[in-house]
Amino acid sequence: MPFSLTTTTTLRSPTRNFRIRKISRKSRMSTPPVLSLALPSDTGRVLSIQSHTVQGYVGNKSAVFPLQLLGYDVDPINSVQFSNHTGYPTFKGQVLNGEQLWELIEGLEANDLLFYTHLLTGYIGSVSFLNTILEVINKLRSVNPNLTYVCDPVMGDEGKLYVPEELVHVYHEKVVPLASMLTPNQFEAEKLTGLRINSEEDGREACAILHAAGPSKVVITSITIGGLLLLIGSHQKEKGQKPEQFKILIDKIPAYFTGTGDLMTALLLGWSNKYPDSLDKAAELAVSTLQALLRRTLDDYQRAGYDPTSSSLEIRLIQSQDDIRNPNVELKAERYS
Repeated sequence: MPFSLTTTTTLRSPTRNFRIRKISRKSRMSTPPVLSLALPSDTGRVLSIQSHTVQGYVGNKSAVFPLQLLGYDVDPINSVQFSNHTGYPTFKGQVLNGEQLWELIEGLEANDLLFYTHLLTGYIGSVSFLNTILEVINKLRSVNPNLTYVCDPVMGDEGKLYVPEELVHVYHEKVVPLASMLTPNQFEAEKLTGLRINSEEDGREACAILHAAGPSKVVITSITIGGLLLLIGSHQKEKGQKPEQFKILIDKIPAYFTGTGDLMTALLLGWSNKYPDSLDKAAELAVSTLQALLRRTLDDYQRAGYDPTSSSLEIRLIQSQDDIRNPNVELKAERYS
């Protein structure tokens, strides 16, 4: 805490003089304003609650930097802090519990720092932490009723659930109704709707079911149908109105990457806020960014002499910042009639 100087006293010793400055608490400088609140950007202020790794890019490490490049002020809360992602032979670190999360929210509130335009959540590993997230949403919306909540309901992939089964119920009953945008993959959309997605029509119907539960924007970020990989997006601009739906065919890249879902959701948040009435355009920009980044990652591993099909790859996020700022849109959305 800064103090101002008021008086000076000189003490003498056989070898040198010491000058001791006394400070006054009464003349303490006032706390400067938080400029992201006093002078808000045109984009927004995001609270991102996700995992964190010291090395590599997953969770907040994958989401915060791209959002900042797109002009957002981002405040991260790390739900876990690990040395590296869990795909390595070993990892070390700490897990934040619900009580510790709420302490951070209380600290922000005590200093009038709880105004956010967006809340972003990713992987959550326990019911207790997810229930605290629900309290956080309500608290943030008491400060800003127009808060946009972007939820990536990370539960599993390719038929495998990697969170406790009871989390599915909490997401379905409590979280989805509060979300503004939902970004599940195919498996997660199936778990949330109870509908098997075997066709594009199934994907569109799953989006409609999720709209009825709450969010106006739904993007199923990856669906495999008949050997094709695609994204299906849906925007219901008014309750009860037929949603605008579209698909994007995505080029398959022969490798497995970590952190791509976290990055994709962050990009969808970033671009959909810039184009609030054009979810298809936002998705084009997000997909094109991700594809360019993955191709660069694959090329760099091959240049390093590594077989990219032998394990999961760490994405080249920093090296792809130009693609994040100014993506070259090569994959176009096709609207359903």
